[in-house]
Amino acid sequence: MTKEMQKVKLVDGTFTPVQASDVVSSLIDKKINFHKVENLQNWERDHSSDPQPIIDRINELEKAKSEAKAFIKEMKNSGKSIKIEGELKISIVD
Repeated sequence: MTKEMQKVKLVDGTFTPVQASDVVSSLIDKKINFHKVENLQNWERDHSSDPQPIIDRINELEKAKSEAKAFIKEMKNSGKSIKIEGELKISIVD
């Protein structure tokens, strides 16, 4: 029998603000790069493809990264540690 859903724990721990910034930036940057490559591949296949949905997603990720970095910087200034939990859920779509 095939599983309906798979869960992968990407990150779970307490970090210094510098470590947290590195973890968050790394994860978001990987996703941004994925979308940039996807956009280029779409364009190579079809020069008339609409890049706007991918550009919008990249912009959302850039904004989220900026907001996360501002939050982490605030925690750094207060001397606090940061807990990061991230789980990837993979499921079947019909």
